[in-house]
Amino acid sequence: MPRTSCPGWRASFASTAEMMFDDRRHAGKVLAKMVVEAQPQDPVVLALPRGGVPVGYEVSQALRCPLDVLVVKKVGLPGQPELAMGAVGERNVTIVHRPVLAAADVGATTLNSAIERSRAELEDAVRRYRPEKEPEELEDRTVIIVDDGLATGSTARAAVEVAGSRGAAAVWLAVPVAPASTAREMSGLVDKLLVAHRPRHFIAVGNWYRDFRQTTDPEVIALLRDR
Repeated sequence: MPRTSCPGWRASFASTAEMMFDDRRHAGKVLAKMVVEAQPQDPVVLALPRGGVPVGYEVSQALRCPLDVLVVKKVGLPGQPELAMGAVGERNVTIVHRPVLAAADVGATTLNSAIERSRAELEDAVRRYRPEKEPEELEDRTVIIVDDGLATGSTARAAVEVAGSRGAAAVWLAVPVAPASTAREMSGLVDKLLVAHRPRHFIAVGNWYRDFRQTTDPEVIALLRDR
């Protein structure tokens, strides 16, 4: 659903003073205060695995609402897998980040192969995280998409499109940290954008965490079961 013309849209940012999060759970507690103050109606939190799940867990706890995963996978640049040239999501959503493709001179064959690999990983992740459970119902609800941070925003774009395709009444995006440029780009795609910290000089999401160890699948599964 289109977001650019939504009259009720607002972007919220915490102070731009430099800050650090102890870990993802701490970041989730900071972010949760902002989300609670925004008073979402009939909310459901959809966390992006794996790193977004500990953050989303704290948000869902504060809101006393359901927590589910919204599985999307980054399509990494060959030789630089952490740099997203796109993303894939459930329901066959595919996002391509054209500036990255152009800068790296990536051809169609290379891109399509990378997309196929990412989609296979996505389908495997869905089976791991929801082995016996249907996705949370989103129809007519406020969907709050949570991740541990934004860089290019490719993964978040895929997540927003997936949530919109499942009938959400409103789609919010809430993250602990994001560069100003990506926040501006994402602001027109959602009904509300909540960012706990927008650094003056952004290098990578992990730079704003004291502990940014990779979240494991068992940790994700345990948090989902607890909610």
